[in-house]
Amino acid sequence: MAEKHKKLNIALFPWLAFGHIIPYFELAKLIAQKGHKISLISTPRNIHRLPKVPENLQTLLDLIEIPLPHVDKLPENAEATVDIPHHIIPYLKKAFDGLQHPLTTFLERSKPDWIICDFAPYWLPPISSKLGISCIFFSIFSASGSSFFLDDFTGKISDSPKEKTFLDEHAEINESGVSDVFRVLQVRNGVDVIASRSCREIEGESLKLFQSKYRKPVIPVGLLPPSLQFSEDNNDENLQTIFNWLDKQEKGSVIYVAFGTEITLSDEDFTEIAMGLELSSFPFFWVLKKQNNSIGESEGLLVNQLKKGMVWRTWAPQLRILAHKSVGGFLTHSGWSSVIEGLLVGCPLIMLPFQNEQFIIAKLMEEKRVGVKVPRSEHDGKFNRDSVANALRLVMLEEEGKTYRTQAEEMSKIISNKELHQKYVDEFVDYMEIHRPAIK
Repeated sequence: MAEKHKKLNIALFPWLAFGHIIPYFELAKLIAQKGHKISLISTPRNIHRLPKVPENLQTLLDLIEIPLPHVDKLPENAEATVDIPHHIIPYLKKAFDGLQHPLTTFLERSKPDWIICDFAPYWLPPISSKLGISCIFFSIFSASGSSFFLDDFTGKISDSPKEKTFLDEHAEINESGVSDVFRVLQVRNGVDVIASRSCREIEGESLKLFQSKYRKPVIPVGLLPPSLQFSEDNNDENLQTIFNWLDKQEKGSVIYVAFGTEITLSDEDFTEIAMGLELSSFPFFWVLKKQNNSIGESEGLLVNQLKKGMVWRTWAPQLRILAHKSVGGFLTHSGWSSVIEGLLVGCPLIMLPFQNEQFIIAKLMEEKRVGVKVPRSEHDGKFNRDSVANALRLVMLEEEGKTYRTQAEEMSKIISNKELHQKYVDEFVDYMEIHRPAIK
C-alpha cells in the first residue's frame, strides 16, 4: 500500500465519440482540481473541438493529440462517430486500433500510475500490465446499462425485436476485425478496477448487482453533471434565434426533442414522430442532426408543414434550452447523458429508446416516475404517431403528468448536488492514491 501524499500521474483514453469524450473530459478536470497530473488522449480534431481547459487547470491537464491512422473507406477528417454514418463506425474502430503503437510509446515515455480507458481498446490491458501501469475501465453508461453490456450478451434480455437486432449487431465480428462484445469483455477482464458513471442515490440496486458480478472493485464516480453556468456568446445569431422563439412560448408548454448524435432515424420513424408532435398540439423545438441523410424530400416538405414547432439542423445548447422556462417536457432517446441533463433541470421525460442501454435506462426512469416510455408494438417493435402523441399528452397535460413533473424536480435535487458528486470523485481519487502501483 502506497502513501497518499504523492500526486498521481493519470492518463485517460476515451473512445472516439463525444458522448464518451465529454464525460472523460469532465472526470479529468475534477481529478486535476485535486492537484494530480492528467493526460487526456485523443485525436487532433477531437481535441480541438473540446471546450477550453479552465485557466487554473492548464498546468495540470494536458490534452494529448495522437493522429488517427488512415483506413480505407473512412472519410478524411472523420475522427469521431459524429462525423460519419452508422455503417462506417467499424472502420473508425479499425483506425482507432491503429493508435496502439503510438499510445504505447506515449505510455513508455510518460509512465503514468494509472490509465483510465473505454470499452474499445481491447489490446490495452496487456500493454499497461507489461509497463506496470494500473488500468481502470471507466464506463460512461449507467450502472444498469453497464450490467447489460458487460454480462448479458449471453442472451438474457427481453424478446423485443429492437433489442435482438442490437444484440446481433454487436456480437458479430465487424470490419474492424473483432466484435464489440469481444472488446468489452477483453477490457472488463483485463483491467484492475471498473469505474461507473453512477451514484447510489439513483442506481443503488444496480450498483450492488454490478459489484456482485465481478471479482474486482466497482467504483461509482458520480454522475458528472454539467455546469448550469452558461458561457455561450449571447451575441451569437443562432442562439438569439433559438431563445427569441422560446421566449414567445408559454411557460412549460414546449417539448424539447433530441435523439443524440448517434441515432439516425428511418424515414418511417421520422414521419411518425413528426406527425405525433403535430397531433399532440404542443409547440416543440426539435434538434434534428444535420447529417441525417435518410430524410428525403417528402420528409423535408413534412417539416415545412409542421405548424407549431421549430426544427433546428445545427448544434444547439441542449442544457440551456432544457433549462428555459418555456420547456415542459423532453422527448429523448434515453441516452444516459441526455437523461442526466434533462433531470438536472427537473424536466420530465418522454422516452423513445432505440438502442439497448437506452431501453434499460427508460425502464429505470419509468420506475422512478420521472417520465414515460412511448409504447412500441410487441410484435415488430414499432411505434406510431398516436403512441407518440398520447405519451406527450400524458406528461404535459393530464393529471398523472403532475407526478412525473414533481418526481423530476425531486431527482434534480440529487443530480444538481455538487457536494454529493464531488464526494464520489474524492472517493475514487482516494482509491487511486492508496492503490497506486509500486515504484516502476
